Amino acid sequence: MTVLSYKLVVLITLFSAFFMLPLARFAVGQRSSFSNLLRHFPLSFLDYFSSSSSEVPMESSQFSMAFVTAPDEQVAKKIAHGLVQNKLAACVNIIPKITSIYEWEGKVNEDSELLLMIKTRTTIIDDLTTFVKENHPYDVCEVISTSIEGGNRAYLEWIGSVVKEK
Repeated sequence: MTVLSYKLVVLITLFSAFFMLPLARFAVGQRSSFSNLLRHFPLSFLDYFSSSSSEVPMESSQFSMAFVTAPDEQVAKKIAHGLVQNKLAACVNIIPKITSIYEWEGKVNEDSELLLMIKTRTTIIDDLTTFVKENHPYDVCEVISTSIEGGNRAYLEWIGSVVKEK
């Protein structure tokens, strides 16, 4: 077998393993939608070859972003530092100068706030919520989250290395 033939066999095998198996599952109805099909493809085919790590790419949905509003910079920084120091978040971005318009106690209000964008593990969201509620001045503070469905593999790995699995 020539070197070229060997490379061709390897490429066909890799193509089958990474791309044809999800398509076959989809074709026999094991996946309910095309978007579900896409979730089973690798984040990037080249990630398997370009990374120095021997690990398979991480499931990105194990990570989440949480959003919290704060009344001022002092409260925002207190919460952000506490989350990172307690390993409840890998990173917190404080976004200044947002305007929130909301109904509270039957009245429409408009306030200047800051937004905390928090990157963490999905399994930590409950602990993160408890921490925010204990350190936030609002009676009912905003803590909402959404899963991270994709992104820079190295960044996701970094989040995982900072915020340990619960």
